[in-house]
Amino acid sequence: MTETAPRPTLEAVAARAGVSRATVSRVVNGGDGVREPLVERVRAAVEELGYVPNQAARSLVTRRHDAIAVVVAEPETRVFADPFFALQLRGISKELTAHDNQLVLLLTEGRDDHARVARYLAGGHVDGALVFSLHLDDPLPGLIQRAGVPTVFGGRPGWSGDRRGVVYVDTDNRGGARDAVRHLIGLGRSRIAHIAGALDQTSAVDRLDGYRDVMVDADPQLIVEGDFTPAGGERAMRELLARCPDLDAVFAANDLTAAGALRVLRESGRRVPDDVAVVGFDDMLPVAEQTDPPLTTVRQDIEEMGRLMTRLLLRGLDRHAADQGVGAAPSSVVLPTTLVRRASA
Repeated sequence: MTETAPRPTLEAVAARAGVSRATVSRVVNGGDGVREPLVERVRAAVEELGYVPNQAARSLVTRRHDAIAVVVAEPETRVFADPFFALQLRGISKELTAHDNQLVLLLTEGRDDHARVARYLAGGHVDGALVFSLHLDDPLPGLIQRAGVPTVFGGRPGWSGDRRGVVYVDTDNRGGARDAVRHLIGLGRSRIAHIAGALDQTSAVDRLDGYRDVMVDADPQLIVEGDFTPAGGERAMRELLARCPDLDAVFAANDLTAAGALRVLRESGRRVPDDVAVVGFDDMLPVAEQTDPPLTTVRQDIEEMGRLMTRLLLRGLDRHAADQGVGAAPSSVVLPTTLVRRASA
C-alpha cells in the first residue's frame, strides 16, 4: 500500500500566511470582514500547500453542500439511450461546474425508487433539486414538496394541486407544433397525421394541442399515441398506414419517433418527402442529421434548458442565503422554438 502525505490543515495555512485560523476559515468559506491583503496571503498559502477544505466542516459554516440533485423520472434504460437526456444533463453539468457544485444523479423507475429519492432529498444531502421528465401521476412533486427542498422543474407542471411558487423551464411546445403543421400545409399536404408522445407528459399534450390548433377538422384516425421512442414511432406509423393509407404527411412528437416512422415508410415503399413528408421535434443533431433523408424538425435548445434550470435554482439558493428569501423570486421561463428545414419535408 502506498503511503500518502498528510493533508494540509487550516492551522498549516494560517501559519504559512501569518494569520489566525479564524481568518483562514472566513476566507476559505467566503465570509466577509477580511482585508484584501490578508485575503491574498491566505489564498497564496492555500495554493502553495494544496489545501482542500473539508466539505463537512465547511457545510457547518455555510449551510451549503455545494451539491444539486438531478432527478429524472425515467428508468436508466431510457435515460442512457435517449440523446435528449444527455443534452439536458450536459447543460446542467456545465452550469454546476461553473459554480463549483456537484451533480448527484437520481433516476426513478418504480414506487420504491420514489421513496428512496424522497428519503435522500429529505436527508439534507443536497442544496436543491432539478427535476424533469415527470409524468402526470408521478408522486415526486408531492414528495419533494414535503422534503422542503428548493426545486426547479423541467417542463410545464401538469400535476393537480397547489402550484404556487413552482418554478420551471419549458419550450413553446404548442407554438412549435403549430409551426410544424403550417409548414406541411405550405407544402400542399392535407392528410397530415400526428404521432403523439406519451400523453401523460405535458410536452406531448402541448404538441398535440398545437397540431389540433391548425388541423381543426382533422380526422381522429390520423392521430396515434406513441411514447417518444423509435420503436413507438415504428408501431404508430404502421398503425397509421393501415388506418389511413392516403396520408401525405406526418408530424412526429420528437426526432426519435420520426426516425422510427421514416424506417417504416421506407420499408413500405413510400418515398420521403415525395409521397409522405415528415417533420420531427427537438433537432437533436445525432438523430436529425443521420436519418434518411435528413429530418426537418422543430428545434428546441435542450442544453440551454438544462443550463437555465440550473441558473434559476442557484439564483434562488443565493437569494435565500443572502437575505432569507426577501425580494423577487426566480420566474419560470418558456423558450422559443425554430423550424429547421432539411430534406424530409
